[in-house]
Amino acid sequence: MSEFFLELFSEEIPAGLQKSLRKKILDDFKNLFDERLIKFKKNFSFSSPNRLVVVFEGLDKKIKIKTEEIRGPKTEAPEKAIEGFIRSNKIDKKSLYKKKIEKGEFYFYKTDSKLLKTHDLLIDFVPKILGNYQWKKSMKWGEFDLNWGRPLKSILSVFDKKIVSFNFHHLVSSNSTFVDKDFEEKKKTFDNFKSYQKFFEKQGVFIDQNKRLKIINRNFLKTLDKKRLKINDNPKLIDEVVNLVESPNVLLCSFDKKFLSIPKEILILTMETHQKYFPTFDDKNQITNEFLIVTNRKDNKGLIKIGNERVVEARLNDAEFFWNKDKAQNLVKKVSELKSMNFFKGLGNYFDKVQRMRKIGGMISDELLISKEKVELSASICKTDLTSELVGEFPELQGLMGGYFSAYQGFDKDISLALTEQYLPIGLNSKIPKKPFSVALSITDKIDTIVGFFGINEKPTSSKDPLALRRTALGIIRTIIENKKNLKINDLLSYSSSLYEDQGFYLSNKNLQKELNDFLKDRFKHYLKEKEIRHDIIDAIISNFSLNKLFSSYEKARCLNKIINNQIGIDITSSFKRASNILDSEMKNNKIEMDNTTDPGIFKSDFEKNLYKKVNEINKYYSTINNDENYEKSLSILANARKEIFEFFDNVKVNEENETLRKNRLELINMLCKTFQNFTNFQFLKATNE
Repeated sequence: MSEFFLELFSEEIPAGLQKSLRKKILDDFKNLFDERLIKFKKNFSFSSPNRLVVVFEGLDKKIKIKTEEIRGPKTEAPEKAIEGFIRSNKIDKKSLYKKKIEKGEFYFYKTDSKLLKTHDLLIDFVPKILGNYQWKKSMKWGEFDLNWGRPLKSILSVFDKKIVSFNFHHLVSSNSTFVDKDFEEKKKTFDNFKSYQKFFEKQGVFIDQNKRLKIINRNFLKTLDKKRLKINDNPKLIDEVVNLVESPNVLLCSFDKKFLSIPKEILILTMETHQKYFPTFDDKNQITNEFLIVTNRKDNKGLIKIGNERVVEARLNDAEFFWNKDKAQNLVKKVSELKSMNFFKGLGNYFDKVQRMRKIGGMISDELLISKEKVELSASICKTDLTSELVGEFPELQGLMGGYFSAYQGFDKDISLALTEQYLPIGLNSKIPKKPFSVALSITDKIDTIVGFFGINEKPTSSKDPLALRRTALGIIRTIIENKKNLKINDLLSYSSSLYEDQGFYLSNKNLQKELNDFLKDRFKHYLKEKEIRHDIIDAIISNFSLNKLFSSYEKARCLNKIINNQIGIDITSSFKRASNILDSEMKNNKIEMDNTTDPGIFKSDFEKNLYKKVNEINKYYSTINNDENYEKSLSILANARKEIFEFFDNVKVNEENETLRKNRLELINMLCKTFQNFTNFQFLKATNE
């Protein structure tokens, strides 16, 4: 049993590229060994900014390849075909023998058993695996043909303590690597991973990203506990920082407390996104003027700490200047500046957009029974923060800054909150707007956007959605459902498209309304799947889908999903299936024209009368409810019809010889099925025994 050890030494590879590199190359080696039936005990891959390491432990040194019977052409095949088979397999004609199988008589030959050395296999395949790796972003350097994430400087390749020697473009593999990434004159030889890892850890270099993570977290906890502080849970930032360093050290830094007067989001964005720092918070979740940084070396002289504090203060000085300047500029007066900001080619500028939004918002305000004036005002000023220098510097803060600016200028709290939350939600699990004015503005913005882009045929494809329209559609759906509202989305879509036309913008999509309906329906199905609604229930709900009743449709799906495997669900599905199956069978075998009338005067049994009475009771229930239907109650009422339904079918002959009686009984069953359809299309539901 032997070890295979590979190290690729390069200039610093960005954190985002490291993860895919170490996973893909490790997987490629695993696949190679699996295909060649070469066993191994352990495997792992590590990376630091400059080094990628792949290790396989307990590898077979060699493997015996058993003799194998290879089938050639049929014996009656042309001579050229037989000669070609001999040539391609590099064998002698004397090696061929004839053998009959089910498909006829064929030529065969047997391969010789042989020993395959793993070392020889690696010589052939390591450069192939490296050459097959596809970078998202790569570069060339010097006069070399090699495309790599960053300039590749050396390859260490060892198996069983011996060099796996091969050429990879301009590089020749060896058993040595550079000791220091900054001083590449010094190299050191290694014949196994353990000695390699031990050597570098003595130098304070940790190739294993998992060890670096543990070191960082341990030092974070130590520092934070001492100061009684905490940091945001930000696994993405932690992961990025882990892959930016190889000798992790944690420092506590600070900035001038005067910057705490700036909105905390600016401070957090400056530190987390732009500088990869970790802002700290006190026990009341208030941001402090202290922050953590992870450096790539020890700060013996304190210069690293000073340098980073100067960087963050410089950025915060800029942010403070922009904040003080922007917050005082009248938002209403800045609306006209939106004329100079293009929204999208063919859809006008942002001034055009907010004018459309004012009218859509007004329509939504009528449905939500909230102040039309406040909704229109919030729509008018909601994009003005795009003209600010602060958002120009920090585009991630759009909307949020509008909320701060409006609050500073004394706008109503509802308006400020609406501006802050206008882009919510931004994903399947992110926060949604809850307050009525925030809901109105959020939906208004998304309706205008989705109608405009679909109108000019800027639609998502199966693989691409550059304008994030799927997310936009899901945002509309989530906001409506999770606020337990039904909105007339169809009317809003139609009204929105007319507003574009009123402004003189040509929407070339002739199937706009249908495509939007289908698109939102598809997103609604996706939403239901994420909520773990059964597939057949989704199909049933979607078959009677209306954009104007999104919340109602969701509630029906949720309630059905809750009871479908309980006795109530079993009673409903079994009742409907028995009725619909008999109806379908009789209608197929007997050409009867239904006129949707049932004559109780010709009933011959109490079972018919009882079923007729029960169906009318259910229909009466549905005639008395409006939009306030209790779906659990409705399902319970349908389930309670099982007794009358089964007694009818157990005791009444539907396929009666008397055509009048037969038709009347089929009309009764048809009436029953249609009554069930008041809730949803039960035809799509599967019974528990299906």
